[in-house]
Amino acid sequence: MEHFFGIRHHGPGCARSLVRALDALKPDCVLIEGPPEAEGLLGAVLQEGMTPPVALLSYAPDEPGRAVYHPFAEFSPEWQALRWAATAAVPARFIDLPVALSLGREREDTELRADPLSRLAEAAGYADGEAWWNDQVEERGDGEQLFSAIAEAMNALRADAGESDPHDLLREAHMRQCLRAAKKEGFERIAVVCGAWHLPALQADVTAKADAALLKDAQAGQKKLKIACTWVPWTYRHLTRASGYGAGIASPGWYEHLWASTAGDQPRAIGWLARVATLMRARDLDCSSAHLIEAARLADTLAALRGRPAPGLEELHEATRTVLTLGDDTVLRFVADALVVGDRFGQVPADVPTVPLQRDLEQAQKSLRLKAEALQKTLDLDLRQNNDLARSHLLHRLQLLELPWGAITRLGRSARGSFHEVWTLQWQPEFALRLIEASRWGQTVAQAATNRAIERSAEIESLAELSALVDRVLLADLEGAVAATTRALEDRAALTGDAAQLLAALPSLANVFRYGNVRQTDAAMVGHLLDSLILRAALALPLACTALDTTAAEALREHLLAGHAAVGLRAGDAQTAAWRHALEQLAGLPTAHELLQGLATRLLLDGGDWGSERVAQQLSLHLSSGAPAADAAAWLDGFLNRNAVVLLHDDAVWRLVDDWLAALSEDHFISVLPLVRRSFSHFAAGERRDLGTRAARGAVTAQVSGAADWDEARALLPLPLLRRLLELPA
Repeated sequence: MEHFFGIRHHGPGCARSLVRALDALKPDCVLIEGPPEAEGLLGAVLQEGMTPPVALLSYAPDEPGRAVYHPFAEFSPEWQALRWAATAAVPARFIDLPVALSLGREREDTELRADPLSRLAEAAGYADGEAWWNDQVEERGDGEQLFSAIAEAMNALRADAGESDPHDLLREAHMRQCLRAAKKEGFERIAVVCGAWHLPALQADVTAKADAALLKDAQAGQKKLKIACTWVPWTYRHLTRASGYGAGIASPGWYEHLWASTAGDQPRAIGWLARVATLMRARDLDCSSAHLIEAARLADTLAALRGRPAPGLEELHEATRTVLTLGDDTVLRFVADALVVGDRFGQVPADVPTVPLQRDLEQAQKSLRLKAEALQKTLDLDLRQNNDLARSHLLHRLQLLELPWGAITRLGRSARGSFHEVWTLQWQPEFALRLIEASRWGQTVAQAATNRAIERSAEIESLAELSALVDRVLLADLEGAVAATTRALEDRAALTGDAAQLLAALPSLANVFRYGNVRQTDAAMVGHLLDSLILRAALALPLACTALDTTAAEALREHLLAGHAAVGLRAGDAQTAAWRHALEQLAGLPTAHELLQGLATRLLLDGGDWGSERVAQQLSLHLSSGAPAADAAAWLDGFLNRNAVVLLHDDAVWRLVDDWLAALSEDHFISVLPLVRRSFSHFAAGERRDLGTRAARGAVTAQVSGAADWDEARALLPLPLLRRLLELPA
């Protein structure tokens, strides 16, 4: 005879009641809603090293992107059913629709089904179905009639729900077929553990022939998929609905507390508030024993007033806000993050079957003492230490595999010229699937990253992206990939005369060349390529700056500045001379855009290649009264280069700019004003203030120097009084 237990996925109240029901029933077979292909992995449930939360990952090896996760927490009813069956040596089987059929179907988009519990919640005066279920099932004590009550409620809801989801109908047909097969095998006490919503369908009077026909139609013409399964670690954050998990819950950490407090007969409110106090004291927030006693009393009182047998999360939050934080919700935010959701990260046994690439990564993590953790942490690497350098190589290789376990920060000591690299690490469960997807490139992290980089080098069209890829493979210490990516960059550069692309490729290579010795990479591997690109960019620059509109000139300006900085890092005589010659050509090229002419002049001035007199000549030429106002404003914008230093400290430049503005007619001044204001808007606030002060001082000086009718006799009148005041001789 079959016995049905309708549960909610990841519900501690359901799990607690289910364990007691199984102890009383002592079934000889347990059928559980889950992927049938994973039955061979159920023996690992009781193995040492298996620590929930974990998930069954089912995927198609030929198409790793097709995959599905089935997560389990310690308080999940399905997990407790698996453990009960394994401990009692009772056969346990998964009876959900096979993953091969589920993943192989091209499911049509359907409207999301409204929460079926919302109607019950509305009738009972609750805000939503989630709150109703928590109060009536998960946060209450065990009830003998729990599962019969759930079945009665679900029968009423399904009868009123109308047409069912076609995918649900297939799942339920397969579950009924599995139940028939178990009965045919001779099992007498069959426990069926499934989502509560499916209960009415599994108990419905449907013939085996009808179910077989429905499943046969679903399989007709469907692509056959080979499915592989494995256990992977999971996190509480990925159990939440906010993570995108369809069966997600709002408070995994709270549910864990409900499960643990019942198992150990620990008072629910006292245990929870003690954990809140620990968090507060760790942050140097006041929380005494008297506070905890009062908060616990308030939570119990609120529960009694609301007719609840024990305080729930809502009551405990209100007590915390009232007594412990005095109305400050800030503390509740970190309580929600650390306790309500939680940061637990599961583990799986070492002998769980997986792909060789994942095994290689696990071995590297162990040897380098890099533990995969759900919490975000900062890792400061000293690249002079062999172990830290190896860690850096591993993290860069994983980035090449599009597995961002670590994200490098370029702040502070993580600058390219330092011996430090600062990373932010946080492991995500979905990385297990990405490792499976990356297995097509190799069986070790180094091999897979090398092959992936070579493949990427053939796909990338942009010289800047190719140059950045060369930088990345050097940081990852992938010698085999360096040759291929640099060759791809050389080949692509040989076919382009686009100065913008050539300039964009320089910064990454220049960084490698200048700072390669800091990270113990061979800078000579890119030296010849960098020199070649600098010479090609210098030759192409003057022509590329002609016949441009303002938008194109602005875009090229950024590339030119980056290329100029890269040439400075290279600091080679031949390269610097070629670049200086290109800037001189650009500065004096009449057909070049005025913005870029002005920028070239400024770079030559800053580099000491042109003196003040020559720059003054250019200023006088481009800011003369005969030059169109818009062209003059664009040249000035390029020359100032968003830096007010030259205006503040060079009197000749100041006078030339001042004279140009003063000589503009009213109409010209109005037309050029927006352009000049845009140029000055890039200056820092302090620089603009200093410019205003100098302009005001210049105006006063002009007024004084231009004053007429100087009366020397009147000026001498105060002298006797001043001598007496200052006690000076007459």
